[in-house]
Amino acid sequence: MPLALDIGPLDAPTAAQVRALADAAERADGVAPLSEQPLLRLGTDSELLTHVVVRSAGQVVGYAQVDRGGDDASAEIVVHPEHRRRGTGRTLLRTAVRDARLPAYSGTPGQHGKALHVWAHGDLPPAQGLAAAEGLVVVRELLRLGLDLAPDRPRPQVPPGYVVRPFVPGADDAAWLALNARAFAHHPEQGRTTLDDLRARQHEDWFDASGFWLLERADGTLAGFHWTKVPAGQTPAPDGRVPEGEVYVVGVDPDAQGQGLGAVLTEVGLAHLARTCVRAVLYVDGDNTAAVRTYERAGFARDAVDVQYGPATTTGGSDTHSSSTGATMGL
Repeated sequence: MPLALDIGPLDAPTAAQVRALADAAERADGVAPLSEQPLLRLGTDSELLTHVVVRSAGQVVGYAQVDRGGDDASAEIVVHPEHRRRGTGRTLLRTAVRDARLPAYSGTPGQHGKALHVWAHGDLPPAQGLAAAEGLVVVRELLRLGLDLAPDRPRPQVPPGYVVRPFVPGADDAAWLALNARAFAHHPEQGRTTLDDLRARQHEDWFDASGFWLLERADGTLAGFHWTKVPAGQTPAPDGRVPEGEVYVVGVDPDAQGQGLGAVLTEVGLAHLARTCVRAVLYVDGDNTAAVRTYERAGFARDAVDVQYGPATTTGGSDTHSSSTGATMGL
């Protein structure tokens, strides 16, 4: 059956097919092929993004999303399990590489000539093989860490001069965005969070402001935060708690770092998750030494790893990025 490749914005039916494609791949592989941000952006038409769709007999069998908003372009790719080993993945990868160098729909000079880094969630053997065949190497590791939670995990004492309170949607948006940008100024994804990104997450079925904790100084300014996430649709365990909650993002104002506030905020969020979740998970860059040590001290251990492949040398930016994504921690 001949394949058709389309580049451009996705209409609603196509976006729905991409989500179904990602679900099919997750069932087959045991790991989600697309992370949260690409899924939220399926309906986004932006000069910073390129959507690439491969169809067979009218059905979406492959998809790639290229994001050129950082120093290097990044991509995520998925191919339907029943349509693999037919060159679809290689076609999507090579299309993404060309788009990073010369975007199909952007005449903005700053979007041209970028190296491409592509995510491989779970770093499965097919991804390893394709990367090796295309001369790509691992340029970034994203660790998944896990921790079993006792339901009575204590909440820590907050240092004098600070209070912890829940995030208030609307009232705290601007202050949180400013703090997040400061805490993740050098982060390739988290530091670019916009108001639209924040509001998109507030409309997700998992969003719960009571699990989004802000650390506030006596003068009312924000010093840090811990945003937790409990995915919807989980089947409760016998004790009534759901299987898994996530340390979604932890950030500390650079002016307040070095005071142990990151560890305090981590424990605040874990104590909250322990009331409703059997286990906590998080994602952190392997080279984010401060964050990894903080989480290990809290009892986390490695579950799995996602990797980002790229050329052995790049011209658009560094080969690796410090700090983290997913469960990010700006320490």
